[in-house]
Amino acid sequence: MTTTAQPGTALITGASTGIGARYAQRLAERGYDLVLVARNAERLRTVADSVHAATGRKVDTISADLTRSEDLRRIEQRLAEDSAITLLVNNAGLGATASMLDSSPDELDRMIALNVTALTRLTRAVVPRLVRQGQGTIINISSIVAVAPEVLNGTYGGSKAFVLALTQSLQHEVGARGVRVQAVLPGATATEFWDHAGLPVAHLPQEIVMHVDDLVDAALAGLDLGEVITIPALPERADWDRFEAARLALGPNLSRSTPAPRYTEQPSKAA
Repeated sequence: MTTTAQPGTALITGASTGIGARYAQRLAERGYDLVLVARNAERLRTVADSVHAATGRKVDTISADLTRSEDLRRIEQRLAEDSAITLLVNNAGLGATASMLDSSPDELDRMIALNVTALTRLTRAVVPRLVRQGQGTIINISSIVAVAPEVLNGTYGGSKAFVLALTQSLQHEVGARGVRVQAVLPGATATEFWDHAGLPVAHLPQEIVMHVDDLVDAALAGLDLGEVITIPALPERADWDRFEAARLALGPNLSRSTPAPRYTEQPSKAA
């Protein structure tokens, strides 16, 4: 007789609504038990009850603000010590549509704390254990602004470019050691993100807005395909492959012992 191993437990941040809540539903349907993390305990409990009722999976909730050091440390400890957790979805994040000039330093600092610092620390907390166990998955929710920073607030774009770079580096570091990593780059998605960012989603051209269910289903399909970078809206995978090939082609010339000739040659003088 053969048996199918259980997937384990998935910890999802920002799980009380939107993309995180949909990941909770879909991963539970795939057989994962869940640890759901978000600030709003009441909404988190509603998601947990709904998922448990629909799937029968065990669902724990932790109310935590990942911009608070004491809350962040609690989640780090759970990730480091709970051997049942085999999948981390770094979904919690803040966005902004206002320009840097129109954003306060405190707003930008909070965005960096959640999008960059918390995500990095949670990833670092779980990776050593997953490597020791020889298996596990980390899904980082980035954004298309990681490669199109002009679209929204530059600090937001920079934070999501960090997520993309971290994922690519992590793939290089642990991809051959049994740990799967994926960065998901959503475009405009019909979630509360836009309300919090200052531009209700109803004000966007609807032809660019993806339903959250479609976004998460596409992202998980990309994971199943073994993609490290998944852009759910991109029609042709070959477009990303060419973009990545162009980036890698720069590699041999990015660090050299002498400056490029254009910086050392004297410009010709007009007659």
